[in-house]
Amino acid sequence: MQSETIAIHGGYEVEPTTKAVAVPIYQTAAYAFDSADHGAALFNLEVPGFRYSRIGNPTNSVLERRVTELEGGVDAVSVASGQAAIAYAVLNVTELGTNIVSVPQLYGTTHTLFAHILPRQGITARFATSDEPAAIAGLIDKNTRAVFCESIGNPAGNICDIEGLAAVAHQRGVPLIVDNTVATPILLKPIDHGADVVVHSLTKFMGGHGTTLGGIVIDSGRFPWVEHRDRYPTMTEPDASYHGLVYTDHFGKAAYGARCRSVCQRTLGSVLAPLSAFLLLQGIETLALRIERHVENGRKVAHFLRDDPRVAWVNYTGFRDNPYYQLAQRYLHGRPPSLLTFGVNGGFDAGKRFYDALGLVKRLVNIGDAKSLACHPASTTHRQMSADELKAAGVRPEMIRLSIGIEHIDDIIADLDQALNAALCTKETQHGVRISYACRAVADRLNQL
Repeated sequence: MQSETIAIHGGYEVEPTTKAVAVPIYQTAAYAFDSADHGAALFNLEVPGFRYSRIGNPTNSVLERRVTELEGGVDAVSVASGQAAIAYAVLNVTELGTNIVSVPQLYGTTHTLFAHILPRQGITARFATSDEPAAIAGLIDKNTRAVFCESIGNPAGNICDIEGLAAVAHQRGVPLIVDNTVATPILLKPIDHGADVVVHSLTKFMGGHGTTLGGIVIDSGRFPWVEHRDRYPTMTEPDASYHGLVYTDHFGKAAYGARCRSVCQRTLGSVLAPLSAFLLLQGIETLALRIERHVENGRKVAHFLRDDPRVAWVNYTGFRDNPYYQLAQRYLHGRPPSLLTFGVNGGFDAGKRFYDALGLVKRLVNIGDAKSLACHPASTTHRQMSADELKAAGVRPEMIRLSIGIEHIDDIIADLDQALNAALCTKETQHGVRISYACRAVADRLNQL
């Protein structure tokens, strides 16, 4: 099935007892065993089934199978948030004394996890100077356990060369973990380009309505753990916590996902509620349609901003002069995401006035909502980063991040227009008003594109 069909039907057959067409919400903490032997077999991972909702739930399983199909993997583990998904994806392959190598353009909390939290657990994150594969390759050593990137950086907007990063990672015997939150599998399927593990914040575009937190880790089933057994003994040697079970022997290609569930989720307990899984499934059903409108509206907003003299710069991968334009053509098939950044003429102070004047566009730190959203990353999502770290991550002090929603484009542009007026107009001059009329004319032309 194609992605649009999988998003609606994937992972679910009509429930046999009630014949429910909609996925039921299994709001239960635990599940009955047929016998003591049946319970023992479930806990020994000898037979499939459910035993406790911290480890698995039927509603969540539908979500996991659906996203697995969308991304082209073999297994997935749903968790309570995107941040938990990133943590589990990394912890599943690391241990004391090991390291990961990451591109510098990261979501702020991911950077905090890598730069400040993991090192206290004895796991080092090495940040490359750029997202170029060559910059990553030079940091991989015998203690490296994974390479990490965001397919589309948030908020930097960079597009990673996934095939290039996968090549340097695989040449050195480590997997590539890709955060595909911004692109979604509708625009990009990282596994098709060599990624070994994919993570999502389901809170964003996948859920799509700003109502529900959730995350997921998808196992491609393609990384040869056995060939690199010296690096990954937790995958290839007996696990004492499961009576000597060897994940690669027992689960084959699905070893990574099985260990993520059996060790990370079971022990650390970041669990997605069944009701949340149900709500996220509702969002995924309309994902393909929403992405079409997101992309189209994002394109029109980007052109409006670029042609406006009140705007100093616009970072949008759909422009031919953008350094990531060619990668957008290659990986996104010319469909740049609706996440873009820009700076208002007048610097930080003007940007703040613009931000405060927004009406329709909501001021918050989420992205991927049906509603248009705006954020000032330097003072919110990336506030904990130093000036050098902000620069490496592609975050300027005056940067405004826009996540363009699916409202009517005229209304989005009208709100941006009035906010730009508020940022630059004063009582002493009508110059900004004259510009405003010109910008509305630009918007009218864009609506004809």
